[in-house]
Amino acid sequence: MDNRRPLIAGNWKMFKTCSEAVETAKHLVKLVSTSVDVDVMIAPPFTALAQVSDVVKGTCISLGAQNLYWEAEGAYTGEISPSMLVSAGCRYVIIGHSERRQYFGETDESVNKKVKSSINNSLIPVMCVGESEKERELNETFSVLDKQVKNGLEGFSHDDLKTLVIAYEPVWAIGTGKTATTDQAQEVHKFLRTTLEINFGNMLAKSIRILYGGSVKPNNIVELMSMSDVDGALVGGASLDPETFSKIVQFQNRT
Repeated sequence: MDNRRPLIAGNWKMFKTCSEAVETAKHLVKLVSTSVDVDVMIAPPFTALAQVSDVVKGTCISLGAQNLYWEAEGAYTGEISPSMLVSAGCRYVIIGHSERRQYFGETDESVNKKVKSSINNSLIPVMCVGESEKERELNETFSVLDKQVKNGLEGFSHDDLKTLVIAYEPVWAIGTGKTATTDQAQEVHKFLRTTLEINFGNMLAKSIRILYGGSVKPNNIVELMSMSDVDGALVGGASLDPETFSKIVQFQNRT
């Protein structure tokens, strides 16, 4: 893994009221030891960010947001700016999740603007890429990912991207119970790292963490993490239950 510290991230999506989010976070803090040798991030809904921030402050768990808008402020009803996320306690932000692309019209171009805005505001961007089931069946996986990476990161320098995290989420495996095989995950992660190397150089490619997302569970995390180019997981449904998520976070204790 070239000394890349694993990152296990929980995306709570549109689940949990403020009180539910606080209780889940409190339970998770008790379960996850401060000595755990991975980075941990949870991304509650916007409404619960500030309250969950108070719960995880001083622990090994960092706070993330599920989205942002690229402008600093303005007449953008319903949007959230990077500085608002920072003031709520966020360190990470998920950008370009497949559900955002699928349901809300996110494009590689809007992803690019959001990555830039997050970096300019000292947020760690978790940029999501992935192919649909149809694209995989048509053997278009690599061309789709190549385009998403190149367009998403167009105009950036090596130095801009030092904190970047990429999350590979095969759309056909999200919430479906299907998971890419470890070999499929490794093959794609290696391709993504090679793409980064071609565009930004070997040093950056070796340092960027690439997470796998798509029906990650306690029973498949150890095998996934044994792959040389898999540096962590973006966990959806399994992150909603603190007991289950803590088992994923503590995968090293089971190897």
